[in-house]
Formats: sequence, structure tokens, C-alpha cells
Amino acid sequence: MKRALITGINGQDGSYLAEFLLEKGYQVYGTVKRNSVSENQTARLDKIFPKIVDNLIYADLSDLSSLLNAIHISRPNEIYNLAAQSHVRISFDQPVYTALTTGVGTLNLLEAARIYDPSVKIYQASSSEMFGNNIDEDGFQRETTPMSPVSPYGCSKVFSYNICRNYRKSYNMHVSNGILFNHESPRRGSNFVTSKVVKTAVQIKKGLATELRLGNLDAARDWGHAKDYVEAMWQILQQDTPDDYVCATGISHTVGDLVNYTFKKLDLDPTQYIKTDAKYFRPEELDVLKGDSSKLRDKVGWEPKYSFEDLIDEMIEYWDERI
Repeated sequence: MKRALITGINGQDGSYLAEFLLEKGYQVYGTVKRNSVSENQTARLDKIFPKIVDNLIYADLSDLSSLLNAIHISRPNEIYNLAAQSHVRISFDQPVYTALTTGVGTLNLLEAARIYDPSVKIYQASSSEMFGNNIDEDGFQRETTPMSPVSPYGCSKVFSYNICRNYRKSYNMHVSNGILFNHESPRRGSNFVTSKVVKTAVQIKKGLATELRLGNLDAARDWGHAKDYVEAMWQILQQDTPDDYVCATGISHTVGDLVNYTFKKLDLDPTQYIKTDAKYFRPEELDVLKGDSSKLRDKVGWEPKYSFEDLIDEMIEYWDERI
């Protein structure tokens, strides 16, 4: 039986990946950070909690000793590094913390693996935010697009991406980067724009809210479903040779498109409720993200199953049942 260690197992991606790996017959371990409200820590894991409760390990990417302990306990064949301070806007408010967890934290994990078992396969959750506003002439970002991040989060992810490549070459470790574009689900935190838009629209529909405050409505993102993307993570680690792959749908929508689709689905006129608020704008904006995942599709065989509309419909249904 294969053994997997997922850092950040209680996040959106970690919870879906844990479910996916359990279905594949893995023994799944995961790291969680201590939280004073413990019941909130594992809410996304409710579906599988009895199967993994004894395999949850307290650890922090900023604490090398705790990562060594997690690897010692789990003895994994595969490590999926999904833990991070993952909110781009908040990274401007907490740049040092973001760098230490999202950036240096990856180095700590690589060192822990190198010291304990350098043969383990490692997946690193890289991000489309690394590209910044660089885009190729055909309107896509791909593995060869120059990286020029425009946020502390993006800068931290570039460090992680490069240190993974360095350990791969320097120590012959099986470390792969998945450069994931935006991926959402009903499990996405409500301070992320997709969940914020859908949740607030449902609240408005039910008379529980009167407005939705947003930042840049023209920002365009390549949104996919987290379920599709965690499958790509697993497929990447099944390759004999480690490599770096863009994972994206290849279709972009603006925040305005997201708003219009969601509100019209609920028979609401968005112009009556949308307010722009300066506090939701980034100090430096990222205008367009649209990924070319040809390499992933051709070499690994990945194909997304969910469309943008499928994703938003599922999120609307989720919040409609809970509000």
C-alpha cells in the first residue's frame, strides 16, 4: 500500500486530494496547524474523518523539526506540499509571514525529505501568480513564460518553484512543480472572490444581504474545479521523471463575468447590488491569467472534466442549501 503525506490536508485542495488518494488505496497522512477552534480545522475532512483521524499530524512549514517528525511518522512514498498562506491580497498585509510559510516553508520541507528519505516523490503546489502580467504573444502563459510576480505571494511561490528545481538537480530528488491556475469549489474559503460572489449572491436572493463589495471587476482568471486539479497532482507524481507542468483550462473569465453569470442564474440584476471598494484592489494588479496546459495533457494525459459554468452551478447549489 502506498503512503502519502499531504501538508495542508484540511484545505480545499488537501481535502479533495485526500479523498482521491483514499479511493486509490493509499494510506493517507496529513499535517495540520494547531488552531484554538479545533472543530473548524477539519470541517472539510468530515467525509473521510474516521479514515484519517489517527493520521493527522501537527506540523508547521516554518518548523523544520515538526516536518522531520511528520515524515518519520508517515514514512511516505509521496509528499504533496499544499500548505501555504494562499490568499494573494492578504499577502500584501502579511508579506513576511507569507514569505516564511509559502517560500521558506517549502525549503524546510525539501530539507526534511532530503535528510530523512531523499527517494520520496514530492509534488510542489506552484501558482500562476508567478507569471505576474507576463503573457506570451498568443495570449497564454505556459512553462516557458518568464516569471515576474506582482505580489508577495507570487514572489514566495517563485522562490519555492526555483528551490524545488534546484533540489531536483542538485540532489537528484524526484520533485515536480504543478503550476496551477485558479481552481475553486464549494470548499473554497469565502474570502476568495469566487466563494464571496456566490455566497453573497445567494444571501441577497434570500434577503440576507443588500450589496456585494468587490475590487477589480476586469481582472481575468482561468478558473477550474479543484477536483480536476488534484487529479493532475497525482498524475504528475506517477511520472518516472520529475518535471514542471502548467495546469489550466485555457479559458479566462473576468470577475465581472463571474458576477453576471452568478446573479443571472439567481434571477438578480447585478447592477443593483455591486459596489466597488478600494480596499479590495491590490497595490499592484494582475490583469490576465490564461494557461496553456498542452504539456500536461500530452505527456500526462490530464483533461479537465468541469466547465466554468459547472463549477459555479455547483457552488450556487452548495450555498443555497446552507444559507
